[in-house]
Amino acid sequence: MSPSTITILFLLFAIVMFVTEKIPLGVTSMIVCIGLVVTKVLDVKTAFAGFIDSNVILFVAMFIVGGAFFETGMANEIGGIVTKFAKTERMLIIAIMVIVGVMSGVLSNTGTAAVLIPVVIGIAAKSGYSRSRLLMPLVFAAAMGGNLSLIGAPGNLIAQSALQEQLGMSFGFFEYAIVGVPILICGILFYATIGYRLLPNREPKDDGAFDQTQDFSNVPQWKKVLSLVILVLTLAAMVLEDKIGIKLCISGCIGALALILTGVISEKNALKSIDLKTIFLFGGTLSLASALSKTGAGEQIADLVINALGENPSPYVLTFVVFMLCCVLTNFMSNTATTALMVPICLSVAQGMGADPRAVLMACVIGGSCAYATPIGMPANTMVIGAGGYTFMDYVKSGAPLIVIATIVSMIILPIAFPFFP
Repeated sequence: MSPSTITILFLLFAIVMFVTEKIPLGVTSMIVCIGLVVTKVLDVKTAFAGFIDSNVILFVAMFIVGGAFFETGMANEIGGIVTKFAKTERMLIIAIMVIVGVMSGVLSNTGTAAVLIPVVIGIAAKSGYSRSRLLMPLVFAAAMGGNLSLIGAPGNLIAQSALQEQLGMSFGFFEYAIVGVPILICGILFYATIGYRLLPNREPKDDGAFDQTQDFSNVPQWKKVLSLVILVLTLAAMVLEDKIGIKLCISGCIGALALILTGVISEKNALKSIDLKTIFLFGGTLSLASALSKTGAGEQIADLVINALGENPSPYVLTFVVFMLCCVLTNFMSNTATTALMVPICLSVAQGMGADPRAVLMACVIGGSCAYATPIGMPANTMVIGAGGYTFMDYVKSGAPLIVIATIVSMIILPIAFPFFP
């Protein structure tokens, strides 16, 4: 069998196992990772590169920063302040989604989610509402918020650089928001109304730093204040990533080390706060994303779909197909990998048709951000799987309707704002 065929078989195996959860998600990821090495599709270094991926390093660091923020009781105190203003669960969901959505527009969506997850767990503990019903809207809002500006998500910049390098064209800083803002508004309204019933109500096992039964009365005030100060400074460093030249994951590591060195969190509790299930799930499935890219299997799937449209497809049909293809791929490959794979294909399709490449790339980027239906589509989804006690199907049930909404909104706005043949 060719490497691309083996990769597609492993992809199908992963989908079936993720959906049925006959074996734990992290174990499925590792079977795929090891299987790709045994079948010689990937070498050991490439297969395990996911475990030193910058997002995995960010996960580990922010689990510790979040763990300290929770363990000192500071997350609960801030949760108490927020719950004074948002009296009902619906109001909390709206408030969380608005704050996260706006922050994700100007920060990294992964960084925003990483910083706010412990705050939202604190809000859940203080309000008495299930954290599983608040964490999922948080990560969905982070994904939607990534479409508000040029710097909201890595995929936005991938499309921009390809457009500039190959054609000397570009998107404006807030041009993605033409589609991104209506999707975010519709998403918030959906989860405040009909979608509210679809949010999972799970009771996650309380272990590690997120144990809600803890008594915080004996925690010294300086520890609480320092956990907040370090969290704020970490967030500030993430906001100023380009200015200070320090990557998100390194800012997170500095914050985590500062908390351990100052004694805000012990080394033992810092290690306990790291969710290994998340690390194995994300690190393992990155090997599948590498294989899809390296063997050309991802490109084969994309080419097959686009070639099926024939010689002169309708611009509306092409927009829809590109959008849906990116939607499907992004839920199994990571939004950054999907955009990186699809951008060159979309550019060549646009040039072959004589269409405006900005129109095709906008459909590609917005579709590539719709990683709502699986826990591996984007880093933020993976980060909450342990804290929320979610199953794979929780993401499908809660996230698939949001893909439908994003598709409808995009199909209305894209042809008007970015016509194929201006």
